[in-house]
Amino acid sequence: MRLTAHTDYALRILLHAAMDRDHLLSIAQVAEAHEISRNHAMKVVNLLGNAGLLETVRGRGGGFRLGRPASEITLGEVVRLTEPNLQPADCDNCLLKGACGLTGLLRNAVGAFLAELDRSTLADAAAGTRLPLPLFSAT
Repeated sequence: MRLTAHTDYALRILLHAAMDRDHLLSIAQVAEAHEISRNHAMKVVNLLGNAGLLETVRGRGGGFRLGRPASEITLGEVVRLTEPNLQPADCDNCLLKGACGLTGLLRNAVGAFLAELDRSTLADAAAGTRLPLPLFSAT
């Protein structure tokens, strides 16, 4: 299964926030650090903020940080929030719809994928991540 760039960016931004809990991060900072356009980073931060995964602070000196402890954010929650369609195949528009042996197998595979991500938290991912030091510089 391939995740969209939107999900990739969301996971990177959350991971960055989990690794740099002592500072408010800026859109510009994470966009530059992860080579994401500011526009994309802003959309992702807005979505994550509206979902309560990030806390956003407006105004001069504002930014964002995790909205909940990293140990309470599952990767499955993030993927479900950011992926528009977790169907690996277009079963709805298939000639074999309702008579195909793949439909149930693919549904089970997606379920297993999400179950694994539900067992993993942002804290788990952060524990296994080593970010380059320049990513931690406050702006």
